[in-house]
Amino acid sequence: MKKFLMTCLMILIACGFVYAQDTQEVQSATDTQGYSQQFEGFNLQGYTDDGKKAWDVKGDTADVLNSSIKLHNVDANSYGEQKMNVKAKTGIVDKASGDMHLEKDVVITTERGTQLTTDALDWQRNKDLVTTDDKVVITDESMIATGTGATAHPNLKQAQLNEDVTVKMKTEPKKSDGRIVTITSDGPMVIDQIKQSAVFHDNVVAVQENRILQADQMEVFFDKLTNKITKIICTGNVVITQGENKSYSKMAIYDANTQMLTLSGQPKLILITQGENPLAALGGEPK
Repeated sequence: MKKFLMTCLMILIACGFVYAQDTQEVQSATDTQGYSQQFEGFNLQGYTDDGKKAWDVKGDTADVLNSSIKLHNVDANSYGEQKMNVKAKTGIVDKASGDMHLEKDVVITTERGTQLTTDALDWQRNKDLVTTDDKVVITDESMIATGTGATAHPNLKQAQLNEDVTVKMKTEPKKSDGRIVTITSDGPMVIDQIKQSAVFHDNVVAVQENRILQADQMEVFFDKLTNKITKIICTGNVVITQGENKSYSKMAIYDANTQMLTLSGQPKLILITQGENPLAALGGEPK
């Protein structure tokens, strides 16, 4: 969640600029000869103004066609604040627009170990848009997220999983025995890197042990350094279930630092107790 999707997808931007810069030369070669060419050991590299390596793109072979370049066994790297790598069986680059399509066993890996896998990805350079309609799996040390379809606007540092979202995350990422929270939603689930948040939409259900939280929308905030959950805000038809006890409200706010849960908007609590002391569940005594 956190930085995972946005940092993974930034490599695609680098790849797009690689080909955008090199397409004019390749275009003239193919147009003049009137047929496609195949190159073995295709390799392109880019450098910053001060001479540092910025990116590289490799392919076992490259088929240079009239309007596109088809790469086989794509292996690309971006060398910035954090090194990122992308691999795919094939990649097709549109020479006119610089748009890129990656296909078959697409795997994007960041230096910190976050990994995104899918069957195919498209990047539209002019629209600053990365998309896929296929199933997406994102993993890092603290969570696993799956969904169908994804979109991202890298310059805005925003991304989303479109449908059928499931996220399993540790409440204490650094602990091997940390509790697991599972959040599902119909989608979308929107990630905002600047706010360090993830927002789940439509039929949201969070489950931890014997506690279940349901809402129309759930916004989860994370600590930038530790990746721990700091706050959860639920809105719309909020239902919290623990055993046979339930609470209802229009909004619920959980503060992880104080471990306080605040219900607002016509809150209602239903307790199912045993014996003759209905206040026992609240820690009270009968009069």
